[in-house]
Amino acid sequence: MERFLQAPEVLFRVGPIPITETVFNSWLVMVGVIAVGFVATRSMRSQPRGIQTVAEMMVDGLKQLISMTMGSDKMGFLGYMGSLAVFILGANVLGLTGLRPPTSDLNVTMGLALVTFFMVHYCGTRSHGVGGYIKTLAEPVVFLLPINLVGELARPISLGIRLFGNIIGGSVIMAMIYDGLAVFVPIPFHLYFDVFVGVLQCFIFVALTMVFVGLAMD
Repeated sequence: MERFLQAPEVLFRVGPIPITETVFNSWLVMVGVIAVGFVATRSMRSQPRGIQTVAEMMVDGLKQLISMTMGSDKMGFLGYMGSLAVFILGANVLGLTGLRPPTSDLNVTMGLALVTFFMVHYCGTRSHGVGGYIKTLAEPVVFLLPINLVGELARPISLGIRLFGNIIGGSVIMAMIYDGLAVFVPIPFHLYFDVFVGVLQCFIFVALTMVFVGLAMD
């Protein structure tokens, strides 16, 4: 349990650059995502089956979610939202292998949250212009501008800490269960903390990203 409450271990170095457990596990997730994507699209069929069926269901689900939260005219965000979703999902469920999930590191979750933060304001500025976007932050009345700015700054903190807290909490609880049950493998606990919570937190992060970007652009 203690390893989840400590800074990620440095596994090796590439020259002067330390490669921590978080970085290495993030690479594993990315390699896994690329490999699954390659297999799913290697031999596309008009009548999908197997992993192609799962991939198409995920794409269709993301399209529906974008349409409901951002609008059907925002399908250009499908690539980014899909990449964000598969990385976070892969990182969250990595705990099933006994490895430390990258999203149990606050640096990773805050990094993802900051990408969302900058995307929100970039898209808002691009849609309304600098002056127009600042004006939207001053709605409905001008004296609420400072409060609205504080709210905007709080969004990435909320996104990053929510994802980090839920994943690190599940990892710590699973470690405590293993310490108490020794050799017994608590599959139901894995299904909840690693799978259900991982999928749920992935959905929340991506859905909120869509909502924030959509609101900034409207």
